[in-house]
Amino acid sequence: MQNDPRKRPSAAIITLGCKVNQYESEAIAEELERRGFSTDAAGAADVYIINTCTVTAESDRKSRQAIRRAMKENPDSFVIVTGCSAQYDADKIAKIQGVDAIVGNREKMKAVDAAISLLHQGKKNTSPAIDVPDLDGADFEKTAITKFDRTRAYIKIEDGCESRCAYCTIPAVRGSIRSKAPEDVISEVQNFISDGCGEIVLTGIETGSYGKDLGGITLAELMERIDALDGIGRVRTGSLDPSVITEDFARRVSRLTCAAPHYHLSLQSGCSKTLARMRRKYNADMAYRALERLRAHIPDVCFTTDVIVGFPGESEEDFEETVHFARRARFLKIHVFPYSPRNGTEAAQMDGQVPEDVKKQRVHRLSALETQIRAELLSDYVRTHECAEVLFETFRGGVAYGHTPSFIEVAVDSPVSLSGQLRRVRLLSSDGERIYGKIEK
Repeated sequence: MQNDPRKRPSAAIITLGCKVNQYESEAIAEELERRGFSTDAAGAADVYIINTCTVTAESDRKSRQAIRRAMKENPDSFVIVTGCSAQYDADKIAKIQGVDAIVGNREKMKAVDAAISLLHQGKKNTSPAIDVPDLDGADFEKTAITKFDRTRAYIKIEDGCESRCAYCTIPAVRGSIRSKAPEDVISEVQNFISDGCGEIVLTGIETGSYGKDLGGITLAELMERIDALDGIGRVRTGSLDPSVITEDFARRVSRLTCAAPHYHLSLQSGCSKTLARMRRKYNADMAYRALERLRAHIPDVCFTTDVIVGFPGESEEDFEETVHFARRARFLKIHVFPYSPRNGTEAAQMDGQVPEDVKKQRVHRLSALETQIRAELLSDYVRTHECAEVLFETFRGGVAYGHTPSFIEVAVDSPVSLSGQLRRVRLLSSDGERIYGKIEK
């Protein structure tokens, strides 16, 4: 490859899906740059890498749409497809005309090798090269990134899932639990600290399972090691299964100065019968006790969550139990989505499939409750907190936006961007979506 920057080949990475995918895309981008590519070129690129998602049927559709859009922008570009949709159904992706290579999740960084090989080859493949090996016995793919979006950095600490939920394809496309070595996590955190990162999010496919394959270390212990680092700011975790939140976990994280008092729980339902059909590892009472454990140890803690409505067999009474649970739990945010059948899963074959119009009604009703609860929570927060430490992230139209440690959004008028700054803010009012305040001098 040429050393002249004007002649560097360009690569564009298109990412769908979760924070793990976003982290992996950044790792691919940084490796491409190390090996002579430009990844910030405007317009059509020489190589497109599409990092796909398959968590729902809609995710697969969007992944295929992104592939076709890339080829439409520049039919002569090389197109490499990786990620979960590639692992799940490489044969279907291979039928999309113009795809040059398909790389699975076992060694995602091979997308970089594929890009270099295609450029050296100099012409598009008549049929894609497929490198999608089985995930049995896969090791944690060693990756590290150095860049973050001004304020917040994500670190992938875990891959794989062994929950085998009835509706989910993720274990098949991500494999068994495997964890990043703790010393590698610490090294990555230290690099972000030295670059002035204000907040770090530890993420994974099943973040709470960190260390199960290593022996002798848990997520709580990893967080304790991070807490001991000089200069550490806020630390959050990715989505946690409620079964992870034991009394020991709640007690240990409550002692950490870095741990933000906000947890996202992968709830899925507030009805024990529905959770059993989903084959989750807990019932509604167990999930609620997890919330109460954290609240007992961390008074300001806030929760966000995911809920699937319209799961096969979910009656109106079952849905009412989820509504009741959400009202008691007082979630700051609920990501509500209708059940989507996935081919090859147990749930797709279950009796009692819920009509689409009923799913939409349930989404609307739970979303309306979420809006009401959030307005109440924000009003209470303004009433009980005179000020808060806000880490600012974005700036638009003369207004700076950021979040408190509890992940409550705060907006302040500002003549300049405050992105990346931690400022003390006097809290004044709320509109139900966010709190408005004024920077303390």
